[in-house]
Amino acid sequence: MGEEVLIRQATRQDINELYELMLEYIVDFYKQSKPDEAELKGLIEHLIDQPASGLQFVAELDGVLVGFATLYFTFSTLRVKRAAVLNDLFVKTEIRGKQVGEKLFQTCLQYIRDNGFCSMTWETAKDNLVAQSLYNKMGGEISPWVFYEIS
Repeated sequence: MGEEVLIRQATRQDINELYELMLEYIVDFYKQSKPDEAELKGLIEHLIDQPASGLQFVAELDGVLVGFATLYFTFSTLRVKRAAVLNDLFVKTEIRGKQVGEKLFQTCLQYIRDNGFCSMTWETAKDNLVAQSLYNKMGGEISPWVFYEIS
């Protein structure tokens, strides 16, 4: 692998390979149930077709996708602007340590800055120290807000 990593917005040509990468993220990394293939591919297609709701960036190395980041868009009433949620940032295990995660993060950050978003928020598991190290390195700060969830 001698090429430079390329970070770019996902396209229709990426759907099958991105699907496999997202399965690795969901099932292998987060130990969640395997999602329905049509539903997951439908999500990827939705983000490609409806970029106002969100988008995905992919990291490509030697013609192979090795990581991705997903941004979803919402609004901040307090700041009266659009806001972005970095919902996913994943790099294949064997590629970690090569600054691919940093490049994906920087691309997301540059996107929100270039497009007038007021902020980008994200979350990670309390025990995901590798991700926390990356986010600290990138200048992220732990929010004063408390995160809740309900199913």
